[in-house]
Amino acid sequence: MPPVKWPLRNRRPMVELSLVSPKKKRRRRLVADTGGGSDQAPFELVLLDSDCQYTDVAIEGQVQLSGAFVGWFNVYSMIVRISALGFEDSVLVAGVPKVPIGFDGIACFRFLNRFRYGNFGDRNHFGLAK
Repeated sequence: MPPVKWPLRNRRPMVELSLVSPKKKRRRRLVADTGGGSDQAPFELVLLDSDCQYTDVAIEGQVQLSGAFVGWFNVYSMIVRISALGFEDSVLVAGVPKVPIGFDGIACFRFLNRFRYGNFGDRNHFGLAK
């Protein structure tokens, strides 16, 4: 399957995905941050807490963050879809009060590591492939 590519946003790599619940779907643009957490982090995405509550999902636990976000934050299990990749799965999401300007959240290393990722020879785009 060929990679799905998105143009850089504010000169930064971006991933578009949908948050899915039984009655709702919301598209989100996330900064792709390979430095966000490790491959064993207790979350894969960072989104606004209001986005997490939008899909009516239960809190799975809490995580203490100490980098760009400091403190204890709720972790939710949410269904995420990237249709063009045929990807849909449950993903652990840390809900925070603010996200990077110009983005709806952060796709962290643990999430990106599910795919092959990079610019695939196009320096003005970022992409994911299975």
